[in-house]
Amino acid sequence: MGIIQYDPMYSICRVSSTTFRRFPRATAPFRVRAFSTAVRDKPSICTADELHYVSVHNSDWKLSLWRYHPSPQAPTRNHPLLLLSGVGTNAVGYDLSPTSSFARHMSGQGFETWVLEVRGAGLSVQESNSKDIEQSAHAMSSKMEDMLENATTGPMSSKMELDNISGTVSKPYSSASEGVETENVAVIGDLAKLATAWDESKLVAKLSETLTRLSERVSGFLGESQAKVMSAKLLDQISKLLVDSPLYEQFNEVRGKLATLLETRQNSGITSQITDLSEKLVNIIEAGQLSVSPPLFDLQARFTSTIEDFQKQLDLMVKYNWDFDHYLEEDVPAAIEYILRQSMPKDGKLLAIGHSMGGILLYSMLSRFGFEGKEPKLAAVVTLASSLDYTSSKSTLKLLVPLADPAQALSVPVVPLGAMLVAAYEVSSRSPYALSWLNTLISAEGMMDPDLFKRLVLNNFCTIPAKLLLQLTTAFRERGLCNRDGTFFYKEHLHKSKIPILATAGDKDLICPPEAVEDTVKLIPEHLVTYKLFGEPEGPHYAHYDLVGGRLKVKRNYSPFVHWSLKFSHFVSTQQ
Repeated sequence: MGIIQYDPMYSICRVSSTTFRRFPRATAPFRVRAFSTAVRDKPSICTADELHYVSVHNSDWKLSLWRYHPSPQAPTRNHPLLLLSGVGTNAVGYDLSPTSSFARHMSGQGFETWVLEVRGAGLSVQESNSKDIEQSAHAMSSKMEDMLENATTGPMSSKMELDNISGTVSKPYSSASEGVETENVAVIGDLAKLATAWDESKLVAKLSETLTRLSERVSGFLGESQAKVMSAKLLDQISKLLVDSPLYEQFNEVRGKLATLLETRQNSGITSQITDLSEKLVNIIEAGQLSVSPPLFDLQARFTSTIEDFQKQLDLMVKYNWDFDHYLEEDVPAAIEYILRQSMPKDGKLLAIGHSMGGILLYSMLSRFGFEGKEPKLAAVVTLASSLDYTSSKSTLKLLVPLADPAQALSVPVVPLGAMLVAAYEVSSRSPYALSWLNTLISAEGMMDPDLFKRLVLNNFCTIPAKLLLQLTTAFRERGLCNRDGTFFYKEHLHKSKIPILATAGDKDLICPPEAVEDTVKLIPEHLVTYKLFGEPEGPHYAHYDLVGGRLKVKRNYSPFVHWSLKFSHFVSTQQ
């Protein structure tokens, strides 16, 4: 294994066995720092020629970039190529196998090709030094490979992961005393009395820590209205424990004081007040625990469970605290800056292809630059199954619309898409094929090799923050996708861009139907846009991922992938 070295005077770390170009980082608008590994050092899940990491400004995330060298036999290209993936997906979808690799094909056409994995996706990590980054990347790689192996040889490890994530959403506590005889209940009550003195101080500390964290630290990750929703949610859950108790009025009095305290502008001075009120709350719970009429013997256990579940929710919200604008304003610009420093195109620009959300990111970037009257560092853009406005289509993504309610989204802080699809894979791929309809959301019948489809499902998807989905659901409202503040609507300024665009759609795409793609295409000046719908009445047909990973040969001996790439090659050649 090569030794990773870091030179503080330059922006690149390197493996001792490989030499890379180095550039002073003083001129970079982003804090671009990365390390590269030789082929033998990178995690085995990464099938690219090199794996790079780039830092993101004002973040501890290190984004992974898969790099593919251009074929020496291919024509020399003027620009490097950046590939962007969809929501909750990683680089694997662009490189499923040697026979079906979007990235390999483009590098074979002479393009120096890069695939970005945004924060939370694939091999991107939150680490501070090269050694930790490499260890985390290898650990993630092993986990992904185990998932693929377990799908064939054993039970799904994702079931436990899915249960763990799902368990963070608060649910009614099931009493341990249900179905137990009366005399046994009395024994449990006596034991509870003995444990009360020790548990009380522990519960005060736990509740105080949770509320302080919500009011001070977590409030930095949440909007003011979201913090209010979260605090009210916790107090509602505790309230339900005492709803039939004579102590309910006492609880409401303390609850009102806590709510007022948590809704004010927070500072460290409220910590002692929170602790005092937490102690009063715990005393009320203790009184209920020892109450004779009616006896609430399991109240303390339910109270503890409620707090612990809520803490898990807060942990997930802090861990998965990003939205679409983080990708747009931080991740993608950092990757572009890094690629341009590595490749040094003469005009300082690159080509970009975005699938699904990746294409939405490119549209939004062009809209932003057009509005600001600035020149983006993009020579040309290609979008695959992407739109800024889904209101007129019958997209299956409308199932996400309920998450547009902030309270609903905060009740489910993350959507473990990867674990859910892996868990569903067993059901959909085996008799009686109860969930086989899910497959058509990904690929049209017969268009993807079964082994490639399995790798796509088991290795390509990851967990999605509710905050990200919350912003993306604005694409189903009037005026289309907007920024997190609701002050900038991306489709309203797309016509101001001067960058050539090739927009493609699949005829059987249920996630981003052709009509959704066409609605965005209509916003672009005609001389700058080329639209291509893939699919024929008699076949072949294209679903959401077939534009990227289709492999089956069709008429005229063109595979879906080659058919698409010929169109792209023609488009790009006109932009060189």
